[in-house]
Amino acid sequence: MILEGIGIGLVFSFIFTEIVGLSAGGLIVPGYLAVYGDQPFRIAATLVVALVSCVLVRLISNHMILFSRRRFLVTILVSFTVGWLLNLGSFKFLPGLQDLRAIGFIIPGLIANDMLKQGDYEHSAGGVDCDSGGQISYAGYFF
Repeated sequence: MILEGIGIGLVFSFIFTEIVGLSAGGLIVPGYLAVYGDQPFRIAATLVVALVSCVLVRLISNHMILFSRRRFLVTILVSFTVGWLLNLGSFKFLPGLQDLRAIGFIIPGLIANDMLKQGDYEHSAGGVDCDSGGQISYAGYFF
């Protein structure tokens, strides 16, 4: 079931990138967001981790020269740390909200990296459009 969702997300991401010219967090992100479409807290937590990571990387870039691979690596590491802290905090301090965690540790970093490259508004709109199409197709495939 996950394999089909990721495959559908790959197709939608490729088509969306070719038509609109915006990336929706890479090729793999829309598929994972479509698979977790029935868990809105996890999608919201993933987007929050991506936004926090984006802001932190922008603050770090004021003090370091970040570009290309270095910026990508710092973005992934920052989002990994923020996601890990969110998971740790939600399990320790919010025992009723175990679903308040990000989708994996790399997905928020990929979203944050595209937000840094394309701008927050453009990426958010593109991600929502591509993810919505992927979720509709994914739901239609199984129902």
